[in-house]
Amino acid sequence: MELSRVDARRLRWAAQLLGGSGLSPGEVVARAVALQGQDLPGVLRAIAIRSRPGTTIDDVRAAFDAGELVRSWPMRGTLFATTPGHLAAILHHTAARVQRSTGPRRRELGLDDALIDRARGILRDALQDAPRTRAEALALWQASGIPTDGGRGYHLLFHLAMDGLMHWGPFAGSEQQLVLTPPAEADPDDLVQILRGYILARGPVTADDAAWWLKLPKTALRQTAARIDDLTEVSVEGKQGWVIGEPAVPGPSGVTLVPAFDEWILGYAVRALVASPRMLDAQVPGRNGVFRPAILVDGVVVGTWRLPAARSAKAERTPIVELVERTTAATRRQIDKALAAWPHG
Repeated sequence: MELSRVDARRLRWAAQLLGGSGLSPGEVVARAVALQGQDLPGVLRAIAIRSRPGTTIDDVRAAFDAGELVRSWPMRGTLFATTPGHLAAILHHTAARVQRSTGPRRRELGLDDALIDRARGILRDALQDAPRTRAEALALWQASGIPTDGGRGYHLLFHLAMDGLMHWGPFAGSEQQLVLTPPAEADPDDLVQILRGYILARGPVTADDAAWWLKLPKTALRQTAARIDDLTEVSVEGKQGWVIGEPAVPGPSGVTLVPAFDEWILGYAVRALVASPRMLDAQVPGRNGVFRPAILVDGVVVGTWRLPAARSAKAERTPIVELVERTTAATRRQIDKALAAWPHG
C-alpha cells in the first residue's frame, strides 16, 4: 500500500494515541512496549495524554507505585518507562550487547569486575530491606569506599539495572526509588511481541527505525517481523515501512501538544516526516540533547512551548510559545486554545 507523507503522519498520530484512548496508564505503556523516560515529568505527561479521558499525573504516578510501571535502561543509556514484563523481555535480548559496548567506558572510569560485584552486593542487600533513592544508593557506596564521582555512580546504576538487579519504581515525594527487579524467565516469542508493540504504537515505521530504537541488528528484526501475523507492509514515497493490521487513514488531527522528549520525535531514527531541519534545531537548541515540548499541526511540528517556573503556588503561568513554521491566524487561535486547556502542569 502506497502512502503519502500526510497519510503516514495521520496513521502515526492515531497509532501513538495522541488523541487519547480508553486505556489506563499501565495499558498505554504495555501497548507501546516502552516510552522515552529520561525526563521524568515529560514521560508522566506522555503517558497521561495517551490514556483515558481525565487521567492525571497522579494517576500515572499511582501506576508506578502499584508496580504496574517501572523505569529503567532496557536498550541503551537512555531511561524508558515500561512494564515489568517488557523490561525483563527486552533485557534478555539487549543487555549483553549494551554491556559489551560500554566496556571501554567502565574501564575509563576504573569500574572493574571486582568493584562492580561489591557495588552490586551492597545495593542488593540494602534493597532487600527497603527501596532507596538515588542519593541513598550513592551514599551507601561512598560509605563503603566505592567512588561515585565523575559519572561513576550514574554508570554503576545504569550497569546494574542493565544487569537486571533493580529498576526505578515507586515514588518518594517527587523522586522515584530503586527497587529490586524480580528474576524472570525468557520466552522465545518475546522479541516478536516487543517488535509488534513498537510498530503498533508508532507505525508506519521502517526497519531502520526499529533497529535504532531497540539497538538490535536489522537483519534479526526483519526475520522477527516475518513472524508477526498481522504485519502489513506499506510504502511511504517509495520507502518500505511496517504497520500492524490494515491501515485506515484518519482525517486531520488539528493541533496537538506533546511534552518534552515525546515518542512523536524520539520514537524514530529519522524525523524528517514530522519536522523540518530548522524545526529540529529549534526543538533541541544548541544540539544539547534536551528535546523541548512540541506543538503539532496535523502531525507536523511547527513550534515549541513551555510553562515558565511558578513564582508561587497560586501564580498563573502563561505558556511561552516559539513558532518556527508558518501558521495561519486560525491555527494560532487553535494553539492558544490547546495551551489554555492543557491539564498536566
